[in-house]
Amino acid sequence: MRLKLVTATSLLALCLFTSADGAEINQDGANAVKETLTKLLPEELAKSGLITVNPAGTRYEIIYDLAKLLVKADPATFTINGLTPFSMFATPLDSGLWNVEGDNKFNVSGHFKGADQKPTDFAYSIASLVYTGVFDPAISYLRSGTFAAKDIKISSKSETEEVHATIASMDQKLSSTDSAGGNGRVDFVGSGSMSDFVEQVSGLQMPPVEIRSGSINVEAKVNGLPAKQIREMVFFVLEHLEEKELSPENSDKIKGIVKEAFPLLTSFSETIGVNNLTISSEMGKGGAKAFGYNLAIDGPSDAMRFGFGMNAQEISLDTPLMPANYSAFMPTNLDFQLALPNLNFASLGDALMALDFNDKAPETSGEEMAKKLFRDGRLTVEFPKISAKSEVYDIDMTGKIEGRVDTEKDYSMEATIFARDLDKTIAAVQELAKTDPDLNQVSFGIMMVKGFAKTDADGRSRWDISVSRDGSVAVNGQQIKGPDGPDQAPGLETDQEQEPDQGQDALPAPPQQP
Repeated sequence: MRLKLVTATSLLALCLFTSADGAEINQDGANAVKETLTKLLPEELAKSGLITVNPAGTRYEIIYDLAKLLVKADPATFTINGLTPFSMFATPLDSGLWNVEGDNKFNVSGHFKGADQKPTDFAYSIASLVYTGVFDPAISYLRSGTFAAKDIKISSKSETEEVHATIASMDQKLSSTDSAGGNGRVDFVGSGSMSDFVEQVSGLQMPPVEIRSGSINVEAKVNGLPAKQIREMVFFVLEHLEEKELSPENSDKIKGIVKEAFPLLTSFSETIGVNNLTISSEMGKGGAKAFGYNLAIDGPSDAMRFGFGMNAQEISLDTPLMPANYSAFMPTNLDFQLALPNLNFASLGDALMALDFNDKAPETSGEEMAKKLFRDGRLTVEFPKISAKSEVYDIDMTGKIEGRVDTEKDYSMEATIFARDLDKTIAAVQELAKTDPDLNQVSFGIMMVKGFAKTDADGRSRWDISVSRDGSVAVNGQQIKGPDGPDQAPGLETDQEQEPDQGQDALPAPPQQP
């Protein structure tokens, strides 16, 4: 019962209205709206006054009194102050949709005891929360909306840790269109921004840390979302939460819903940009002018591509932990992009449909599912871009690794590495070696690597590296290591190979640059 209560009440924000028809606003209509909003709740909670709906001119006022959820809470373990009722307004439209809007503020505080019985005080306030949108009962979600919050403050304090966070303002926008093809799927586009974010954390085991950002921007897009089927899955789960085992009919029903929902999307993308990021503590200060994160999923269901990346520009670090003579090696710009291509979600979906939801999954199910997703267990990891730049080096790399999900031995790699001003890097390492003689070996190693390089038209040094499944390694077309022996794992050298004798060829001399 408790799980159903928590899950159901968390869905109140979905506003599960019946279809609007533009009829006269009256008490009967208000009762109908209330019935839909409370139909997922336990009877006792539905009658508690948690939700009240009243006619209000040309619209309905919906009042949420969340304090009703806590009437049976033990004051010794949880209390909250200032949790006053908040309201939103819903206007039925002739199209069957609803306009929803609200203007509220929050200022609550209280305390609770966790599993360790240690008390924590908390406070949460929003000076202004204004929103408006268009709600679609067919998908139980907003078709569009705008949301604006101002002066947000969050704090918590326990015996061991204290956290304070403030946000000057937050803004979000949402829009949607029906997906091409008329299959009932929906494309959503969302954006958001946050200004003047500050978080301060301190504790008994850590010095105070402050994180600041001038602004944070988010852009997200999802195409081909089966919104109706997702709605049906949510309702199905809520209706059967307390059942220990699904009947054959219900098992077939949920499989049918899931099958109709596959693929769960045709593409997804998200980017997050953090500007003027700083992290300060008594150990120093660091940050970046800009920090970015991106995620993308696209392609047909039997050959989808997953991409992920992070980047930072104008990185700075000021701390006594960093010796001054090493500061030039601190990267000022970083970019890391990774991708997993050719993922077979169609085959994975078919395998899921073949499972018995009432049976405990066999131990091999995870491995078998991975082989479906990665086509017979073959895995490819692409690196479209990895780069790092500082005062004394400028390196770029692209490449890919191919292998299997069930072993670390059967793999191959293709990579191309570029380095600009390599002589400058060598000189910087040699200068540093004057105070740290161990770096002489690093300097010597870089000079050896330079000997294998080609020079591109733009002046950069280039290495095309190939590692075959048999363990052989080639750089710029020249083999520098032969295949592994029959008892040797790919990529590992025997002691004999590391120390060639008279019967073996030594490492060939580095080729001259063209």
